[in-house]
Amino acid sequence: MPVVTRRELLEAGVHFGHQTRRWNPKMARYLYGERSGIYIIDLEKTLAGLEEAYRFVKDLGRRGGILLFVGKKKQAQEVIREHATRVGMPYVTTRWLGGMLTNFQTVSRRLIRLRELREMERTGAFDFLPKKEAMRLRHEAAKLERNLGGMQMLDRLPDAIYVVDTKKEHIAVTEARKLGLPIVAIVDTNCDPDEVDYVIPGNDDAIRAVSLITRIIADALAEGRQEGREAAVTRATGPEIVPEPEPASGAVFEPEAGATAGAVFEPGPEPEVVPEPEVVPEPDEAPDPAGTVSAEAGPEGAGTEDATTEGAST
Repeated sequence: MPVVTRRELLEAGVHFGHQTRRWNPKMARYLYGERSGIYIIDLEKTLAGLEEAYRFVKDLGRRGGILLFVGKKKQAQEVIREHATRVGMPYVTTRWLGGMLTNFQTVSRRLIRLRELREMERTGAFDFLPKKEAMRLRHEAAKLERNLGGMQMLDRLPDAIYVVDTKKEHIAVTEARKLGLPIVAIVDTNCDPDEVDYVIPGNDDAIRAVSLITRIIADALAEGRQEGREAAVTRATGPEIVPEPEPASGAVFEPEAGATAGAVFEPGPEPEVVPEPEVVPEPDEAPDPAGTVSAEAGPEGAGTEDATTEGAST
C-alpha cells in the first residue's frame, strides 16, 4: 500500500513549482510540463521519491537513529516543530548557527549550558541571586532557548537531516554533505537535486504540501522506532515455546521400523492375560514305625544296638 495517494498530493498542491524564469535546469527530469508560466512537477516522480525516503527514514528509526528536522521559512516553522516534537526528534526553525554540525563540540557545550540554566530556573535558584545577576542569566537562557531550544536533547550528531527548501537552508545542506550525513529534502523547481540523497520533488512554499510530506516522514520514523522496540523485546525474551499436546490415554506410540512417515498409528488390542496355575501343597510324610532310630543317629547308634544284641545272646 502506498504511503500517500496521487489525489492527496494534488489536493495539497504538491505539483506546483516556481515560475519558469526561476528554475534550476537540473530539475528538468522531475517536471511534467509548464502551465501559465509555472512549472508543473511530475507527481509520479514525487511518489517514487517519497516511497524511497519513507523506507530510508523507517529503517533509520528501526536502528534508533536521530533525524534532525530543518525548516526556517515561515510556512514550515510550525509544521516542523509540531511533527519533530511528536516523534521526539531535534529541530531547527529559527536560525542556523554556523558550525551546528561541523563544530558540534562547541554547540554541545552551549546545549549543556542551556540545560543548567533551565534547571536553575526550575528549582528557583535565580531567586537567591542578586537581581542584576538573575536578569543576566535569564537573558542568556532566553537567547540559547531561541537559537538551540529545538536541539536541547541532542547529545550527539544526528544520523541524517530532513530539510524543507534546500536553497534557503544551503548552510545546513553544505555542513551535512561535508560530514557525509544523508539528506532527505523537499526539492522545488528552483533547487539543486544533486545535493540531496533522497529527493522528494514538490512544492516547498505551500503550507499544506509541506505539512503532508513532513507528516509522512515523521510517521515513517515513528513506525520504524516501534518496530525496533518490538524486535528488542523479542530478542530479550526469546521466542515463545508452545508445548506439544499429550495423547489422551497418556501412552506414547512409536511407529514400527520401515513405516511410512506421516502415517497414523493406532494402538492394537490389549494382550490376553493368562492366570498362573494354582500351587497345591504336598501331603506330610508318614511317621517311622520303629520310632527309636533316627536317620541322623549315625554309627554311634548302630554300635549300641549291636552291643545290646550280644548281651542278650550271652
